[in-house]
This record gives sequence, C-alpha cells and structure tokens, in this order.
Amino acid sequence: MTSEITALPLVQLGRNGPLIGAQGLGCMGMSEFYGDTDELESRATLEHALALGVTMFDTADMYGLGANEEFLAPFIAAHRERVIIATKFGYARTPETPDDWSIDNSPEFIRAAVDRSLKRLGVETIDLYYMHRRIDAVPLEESIGAMADLVRAGKVKWLGLSAVSAAELRAAHEIHPIAALQSEWSIFTRDIEKDVVPAAAELGVTIVPYSPLGRGMLTGREFAGTLTGDDARRHFPRFAAENRQANMRLVATIEQMAGERGITPAQLALAWLYAQSNRLNIKTVPIPGTRRRSRLAENVAAVSIRLTAEDMDILEPLAAAVQGDAV
Repeated sequence: MTSEITALPLVQLGRNGPLIGAQGLGCMGMSEFYGDTDELESRATLEHALALGVTMFDTADMYGLGANEEFLAPFIAAHRERVIIATKFGYARTPETPDDWSIDNSPEFIRAAVDRSLKRLGVETIDLYYMHRRIDAVPLEESIGAMADLVRAGKVKWLGLSAVSAAELRAAHEIHPIAALQSEWSIFTRDIEKDVVPAAAELGVTIVPYSPLGRGMLTGREFAGTLTGDDARRHFPRFAAENRQANMRLVATIEQMAGERGITPAQLALAWLYAQSNRLNIKTVPIPGTRRRSRLAENVAAVSIRLTAEDMDILEPLAAAVQGDAV
C-alpha cells in the first residue's frame, strides 16, 4: 500500500465532455453548514487542489446563500482555462428567505437562477449545471427543456442531475444528454448501486459521488466528537446519539484496516469507492469536501491506493449495518 500523491488520472465527463481529474473538490463547507472556516486556508486549499490535478470544483447557488459561488469567483477568474466549475439550482432559499427549503424546477426559476449564478461566479458560461433536486410537480420535459435552452444560449456547457432515480435519469437523457449524475455514494451509503449506476453506465453518464467520506464520519472515530454547535451534522440521524455509537463501531473496522495498510481511514474510504466503481464499470469523480490543504493531499493520494478482493469483502457488509438515514 502507498499513500503518496501521484498525478490524478483523467476521466471523461459524460460521453462528449472534457477530460477532468478523477477527483473533484466539494466547496460547500468553505461557506456554510460544517462550522467555522478559515478563508485564507480555504483559498490556499483551492490553489493546492489545482496543483495536484483537481480540475472540477463543485458548488451550488444555495451554499452560503450565494456566498460560496462568490467566494470561488476570484479563483475561477485566475485559472479559468484550467477549471471546470459545477454549480446547481433548485432550492428556493435566498438571503431573504434562508429557511425556505422548498424546491423549484420551473423554467422561469431556472432561467433566473442561472443568471444569478453566472453573475456571482463572474463567468460567461457555467461548465456543468445541475438540477440540485427534482420535484414531480414539474415535468422533466419542462425542466430539462429549460436547461437545454441554456446550453443553446451558451450559458451552460453540460447538464447534470442530482439524486434522481434511474428512470428519471433515462427520461432526462432522452430530452437532452446528461453528462453527470451527482448522488451520495460511500462505504456507508450504497443505494444507487442497484439501479442508478447501471443506468448511468449504459448512458455514458459520469457519476459524481458526493459525501464519499460520509460527511466526515468515515475519517475516523476522533471525528465524532469534534462537531461544533453550528455544525449541521449535529442534526443528521447518523450523528444522533442513539445511532452514533453503533456507527462508530463500524468506523473502527475501517480504521483498523487502514492502520494495517499504512493509510488513513479517509484514504481507505475513497480507495473503496474507486475500486467499487471499477467493479461496476462506471466512470466516477468523487468530490470529497475539505477546507484544509493537508486533508486535500490525503484525499488525492487515495487515487493510487489499490484494495484487494479480500479488503472489499471485509467492507462489503458495513452499509447494511449503518444506523440512521444519511440526512
């Protein structure tokens, strides 16, 4: 085993998209949800990510109520030709209505949302534009049709979906090619493997796993006691007192295996995801989120770690034993 950093291999985004680094960076925590952040260290982390071969940077219009897109703007401007910027629309929450978690997929909302994101990001074109969440009230023909119009208008290059079913992915892809599907996928969360992953593989859609480290839980037992009062994870079922003890026993298995192999639990979790992707013949670009350069280097190094069939067998039953929903 090795945890040394090697050059990131390249993965094609969709069937006709660009080649991008096989690991992206989730930027949400730099602005909201996961407690205090250090802006200078976060900016240094962005630069370090690019230096290590990370090219896709993931945000959304509702992260920090728009602040995360604005935070990324100077970095994007300095490296526009090297950066693939991915953002999302769908949640209605704004600085004026921060507690409004309703979802809007209407064409009118989409057209307004993309213009707001373009302005905050300081770009003329968004590389990858996701529907953050879908509601049945708006037919896919209308929402995906509106997204396709953005491509024709030059405001967006490639389209993505997030947390949809296999049937929804297929239906959307018939309306306009979908380049990427962002869904939660980790050792602890494997729902998409049954139907969604096969559909994406058939269609040539790249899977972008979010929370590949279980929102930090898979980084080790020490993490469990570090959540501050304003950290949203304190309210997630898997982190609740009644579930945490059982889940951390599962994490102990990961820690033990990682220690025996001279790697970190986070690296083991990411190495598992790359190995599982290969097993299922699907292109993946996980987007672990971090705000520190040291964690970033640790995550990127996981690309070079190879797990054995025996390793995978030991980790196989963990997801079924996890207590509590992801959110």
